[in-house]
Amino acid sequence: MIEAVLFDFGGVVLTSPFEAFSRYEAEIGVPDGLLRSLNATNPDTNAWAQLERSEVTIDEFCALYEAEAAAAGHTIEGPRVLEALSGDLRPEMVEAVRRCSERLKIACLTNNFITTPGHVDREQQMADVMSLFHVVVESSRVGVRKPDPRFYEMACELLDVKPEACVFLDDLGINLKPAKAMGMTTIKVLHAAQAIDDLEAVVGFPLR
Repeated sequence: MIEAVLFDFGGVVLTSPFEAFSRYEAEIGVPDGLLRSLNATNPDTNAWAQLERSEVTIDEFCALYEAEAAAAGHTIEGPRVLEALSGDLRPEMVEAVRRCSERLKIACLTNNFITTPGHVDREQQMADVMSLFHVVVESSRVGVRKPDPRFYEMACELLDVKPEACVFLDDLGINLKPAKAMGMTTIKVLHAAQAIDDLEAVVGFPLR
């Protein structure tokens, strides 16, 4: 019996940053997939992990990340990489979140970092979407990030549900594995239509 739906944000409710990564890589002539490979190297201690746990500032992250790229034989600009993270909202996923919120407990589980305010309209739009969630767990604020099991445990405690009563959507398999091991139903998001179809099958009511 599903009582709660847990949504990742970037790559699920927002478009995936990986497309923007690929565009930047092509623009500067580095191998496709370089940025993802840097993020996957020493994933608990690298610059990205430290940023998402608020252990370094933006400037410190950029210096560390650029050094990691240099060690791999490439030159990148940290600020340009961070710009690639500002994806677009997927309206159909926002509607699915809204419909889930009317019947179930819902949470947003996101690895993120603290930024300075951006465009006012976009900030308001994002705030409106985030207000749909009953609980928001952000790595930058709790000091833990996916796929650390403690991150999922926090969400369950805040929602007052057991893992077995949750379905979790994420676009990264590495983030789904610990959730599944805890007993959650998991959905790997390849694209919005597929994710909504799979989620409808789990929750048993229309999301469009």
